[in-house]
Amino acid sequence: MSDVLDELQWRGLVAQSTDTEALRAALTGEPISFYCGFDPTAPSLHIGNLVQILTVRRLQLAGHRPLALVGGATGLIGDPKMTGERTLNAPDVVAQWVERIRLQIEPLLDFEGPAAARMVNNLDWTAPMSAIDFLRDIGKHYRLGTMLAKDTVAKRLNSDQGISFTEFSYQILQGMDFLELHRRYGATLQTGGNDQWGNLLSGVELIHKSEHTSVHALTTPLITKADGTKFGKTESGTVWLDPAMTSPYAFYQFWLNADDADVGGYLRIFTFRSRAELEDLEKSVAERPAAREAQRALAYEVTALVHGADAADKVVAASQALFGRGDLRDLDEPTTAAAVAELPTATGGAGDLLVDLFAATGVVASKAAARRAIAEGGASINNVKITDDGATLSSGDLLHGRWAVLRRGKRTLAVVDAGV
Repeated sequence: MSDVLDELQWRGLVAQSTDTEALRAALTGEPISFYCGFDPTAPSLHIGNLVQILTVRRLQLAGHRPLALVGGATGLIGDPKMTGERTLNAPDVVAQWVERIRLQIEPLLDFEGPAAARMVNNLDWTAPMSAIDFLRDIGKHYRLGTMLAKDTVAKRLNSDQGISFTEFSYQILQGMDFLELHRRYGATLQTGGNDQWGNLLSGVELIHKSEHTSVHALTTPLITKADGTKFGKTESGTVWLDPAMTSPYAFYQFWLNADDADVGGYLRIFTFRSRAELEDLEKSVAERPAAREAQRALAYEVTALVHGADAADKVVAASQALFGRGDLRDLDEPTTAAAVAELPTATGGAGDLLVDLFAATGVVASKAAARRAIAEGGASINNVKITDDGATLSSGDLLHGRWAVLRRGKRTLAVVDAGV
């Protein structure tokens, strides 16, 4: 086995771990079984969860056997937040989300061969357990002082909202998951985000007390932008893995817009490129930042990974076509809809003066400015230069019978929406 722990550290994927040298020995010896959990607290995972899935995949590529847990039980409870009590979702809703999240994880792991992954659901062993069994067999190993010392618990206890016994018990449930997977499949490592460190230790300590053996925990850093702001948020909200919640085009654009200060770290975390390739891309950021070669590599690879190469190719074509390096009419309707969704929009229809529409979208400040742009050769509709300031929008200009893309200069875009 190669030293996968060194690889994870080089990629910036290690925040904390139990005994580092013992963990290194475990990861460089015979293959181990390990697990990572994902709670269905929304109908989709987001790109923060992708850090965990890809970390699991790296460990699998090193020969270790992943257990991907989707928390049908813990999702009914909810990991305590710093800000207050979670809203409990109905069991049937959580069950639907479990299935949706399972389908998002499965394509990113390998379920065949000696390191085959396995999907598990903690509702399978939690639901049949009685409250008495839970308290006698699991609860007896927990000490209240340790549980109260957890950062989230301590903060919530000192807040106006307090914390319910339901959420307070979450750390026991997660600890029980590790114990159960240790007993069933021999799992000896749990991975997770660094905000889960206390919950991971809950399982390590429970196994030590009940099974009298040592196991391991490893957390990844919480990803932030270079300016310290939260990663994975845009003006329109969270960047989801579900294409119905964040279109492949918007997903691609998120990565394409990565800051120069962030893109090198993102490439290490979210792609499987070699060190030599990554070092070349990082060099291009320093020497040719305007080319945005690293951002384009990042955006394509992560989009292809999550949504498939076909979807990635379509959004690249759409991105190029918007800026005049392709034919907008070649784009299919869903891709066109996603591509224009973020642009300034004005309603209009066949027969409307283009100068009026340019002004209405805000591409120019006024109709007079629109006329000047046309006279100077700097205005186009669907990448076709406008030469007549009296030209009108025709039905033939409407892509898929609905949209027309207006552009002033090279990069100032807007869309006319004729409705449905």
